[in-house]
Amino acid sequence: MVTAAIAVRGLTHQYRTGRTMLTVLDDVSFEVPAAGYVALTGPSGAGKTTLLSLLGGLEPVQAGSVDVGGQDLATLGGDALASYRRNTVGFVFQHFGLLETLTASENVELARALSGAGLRERRREARELLAAVGLLGREGHLPHQLSGGERQRVAIARALANRPPLVLADEPTGNLDDRAAATVMGLLEALLVERGVTLVVVTHNRAIARRAAMRLALDSGRLVPVERPLVAGMPPAAGSGPDDVG
Repeated sequence: MVTAAIAVRGLTHQYRTGRTMLTVLDDVSFEVPAAGYVALTGPSGAGKTTLLSLLGGLEPVQAGSVDVGGQDLATLGGDALASYRRNTVGFVFQHFGLLETLTASENVELARALSGAGLRERRREARELLAAVGLLGREGHLPHQLSGGERQRVAIARALANRPPLVLADEPTGNLDDRAAATVMGLLEALLVERGVTLVVVTHNRAIARRAAMRLALDSGRLVPVERPLVAGMPPAAGSGPDDVG
């Protein structure tokens, strides 16, 4: 398994809007240790989702470097980048990202099918993952037959299907009530501790952000200080500082 230690150096990313270039990330640098748990916070438009997309290999690196587990994403292309997304990263989205015509089990199985797993193997593994997230007996339900919290648990099972060392979660509790959000985060954290996975969570929720061992805050594309007592043994990270999530 690839070790998901993250090193970002001088990362700058721009988008063209008409005749002007909009700088979304501006000289961003930070490190995350393997099996780290990071909350990425900041106001809307700060660059959080763009940073997550770059970590996940969904956007090309324009300037600077992004290294995940010894893989320099700027040097990957084509099949190598697809392999990175498939085997190194698991994605959890705010709007679940489930295929509405597939059952809970089939949504989880799809990730394994893309990795070449046989039908019997992927069905067994999907059942095990759904049991791990408390959905045993719900394997045959379609997404519209599940609650929001249950759909997000299916999404977590799918994200973990290929045993990725890195999980990127973009507002994973944004569509859930407080009780369901706490349940989903507790479940995700327990599974990640069990598997030694690195977790990066984008959130506007102060309570969710405070659960993480590390906090990074973006504002107008730059890392800003965040005051937050760090957990014992965790070295300070770039951007660690005040307790204002935004």
